Amino acid sequence: MTQTYAMWSKLAGLPGGKRLFSAAVCLRAPYFGTVLPTVRELRAGRCEVTAPKWWGVHNHIGTFHAIAACNLAEIAMGMLAEATVPATHRWLPKGMTVSYVAKAKTRLRAVAELPELPEFGDEGFDLPVPVTITDTAGRPVVTATITIWVTRKG
Repeated sequence: MTQTYAMWSKLAGLPGGKRLFSAAVCLRAPYFGTVLPTVRELRAGRCEVTAPKWWGVHNHIGTFHAIAACNLAEIAMGMLAEATVPATHRWLPKGMTVSYVAKAKTRLRAVAELPELPEFGDEGFDLPVPVTITDTAGRPVVTATITIWVTRKG
């Protein structure tokens, strides 16, 4: 278990624990803080993160900025990786493909979810992590696949 996932396991069930965990994540990776994320669910193969629509993420037409949505997708992917990749391995983002499918007029919910958990062996491999970002009505506004490179530590 990674330190990040161990911290989630300790804090998530406590009053305010999810917000405290999310703040700690933003201290470790400060740019994540620009979208004011809250990790709602975290387990191997799945992470759900929400972000409010506030002026700091607005674009010129008052909707959730595309790059802010990408930041939210990366938070969801990163937390999924921390909960999924064993402590014997490391991961590194390698690439991202994104489709902006609708205007993001509300707060957003990002879900990163693997269709199945991979085997973690001695050989490095690409792991594509799909992320869907929806508005408050559940409509997809952004879809992304973030590929991470996974290798054994050593």
